[in-house]
Amino acid sequence: MKTAQRNDGKGRKAQDTLKAALSRQPLVAAVDLGASKVACFVMKPEGVRKADRTLTAAGVGYVQSRGIKGAAIASMDDAAEVIALAVERAEGVAGAAVQAVTIATAGGQLASCRVSARVSLGARPISDNDCSRALAAALAEIRLPGRKPIHLLPIAWSVDNQKGVRDPRAMFGKSLGLELLVVSIAENTFQTLSHCVERAHLEFEGVVAAPFVSALAALEEDEMELGCVCIDMGGGSTSAAVFANGSLVHIDSLPVGGEHVTQDIARGLSTSRAGAERIKTLHGSAIASANEDREMIEAPPRGDDPGAGPVIAPRSLLKGIIAPRVEETLELLRDRLKNAGVMIEPGASVILTGGASQLAGVREVAVRVFDRPVRLGRPRRVPHLADAVTGPAFCAAAGILHRAAFGPREAVSAKLLATIKKPRVPVDPNANGIVKTLSWLRDNL
Repeated sequence: MKTAQRNDGKGRKAQDTLKAALSRQPLVAAVDLGASKVACFVMKPEGVRKADRTLTAAGVGYVQSRGIKGAAIASMDDAAEVIALAVERAEGVAGAAVQAVTIATAGGQLASCRVSARVSLGARPISDNDCSRALAAALAEIRLPGRKPIHLLPIAWSVDNQKGVRDPRAMFGKSLGLELLVVSIAENTFQTLSHCVERAHLEFEGVVAAPFVSALAALEEDEMELGCVCIDMGGGSTSAAVFANGSLVHIDSLPVGGEHVTQDIARGLSTSRAGAERIKTLHGSAIASANEDREMIEAPPRGDDPGAGPVIAPRSLLKGIIAPRVEETLELLRDRLKNAGVMIEPGASVILTGGASQLAGVREVAVRVFDRPVRLGRPRRVPHLADAVTGPAFCAAAGILHRAAFGPREAVSAKLLATIKKPRVPVDPNANGIVKTLSWLRDNL
């Protein structure tokens, strides 16, 4: 009898242990896949402190990028290897195994569009089902051939044409309107990223837009509310996320980044790429400095000729190479935002993130190009990061952790968008809005 009771007790204990394991939230692993570096941040469930909205990264790992040219994967094997290595280093620090990762990228021709919808209401408070019907109607307006949505973000709700409604539930009205922002990426790029992660023996949880998550890490609440532009200056691309009234309203990108500055230096000084990168880091600037005509810099020659001496040039020549490229990149981005019809608030500021934003003089050039206040953004509310990973280059990885912990809440999760397959059974026309929404997602995304 005692043996039976003991066994029954063990069985209940095992069940409790299993339930606890199943209910325990998994690790959040973020991978920033850049042209110059691949970084991985790992966060445990206990790393989220909702009282002061801060995070603790349990593990961080980063390696020099390989297999990525510009903002695209050039070698699947090399890219998978550096992803696995960055994750392995983060795992070692965190003391935990990572099963799945979310990828941040500015490649794949990131773009956004808006869709609107309106549904009729009955003589009762607005419910979740009414919101789902409005969402399904908005999704039905999306036409993105050859592209994959990665973010579906409600910009604003309206009740009987009353705009600025944050949460319409429990309100009364005759009609419910919704404006939805759809951020998309080239479908081939999405599939390539998914396959690359799988080759690194990891589960693919989805893709997020690098400027969006960089903004979540670097911006203050007031900046999002009053309006701002977060510019993520990476190695292979420069991208922007525009915020107004607390919501993301536009995403855009250019396939030009810090690597192009390095290439310009290598060509202009006839030096190697490694030498050009070193010179850019040590002596590079996008604005004039005192005595730059008399100050000389040395660059290693190309090739392996032992008799070739170093390349010697005035620092003013280096500035003359860097400044035009930085200014042109920011002007192109400014013009793209203007041509897209993005309304930037008069008092909106500009926040720079990404590794290329750390180049001396970039902030001053941005002030001149955008004619607005400009500051350098860093991961905020992650107080325990090591000094080496607190710079603007690590905003995207930190932003994925912010998104997982605090939102914003999206219409459809990135994981669901990544895993939806085509349906084989038609949906009942009398089904509710939520079922129809999921059906549309399976059909079209």
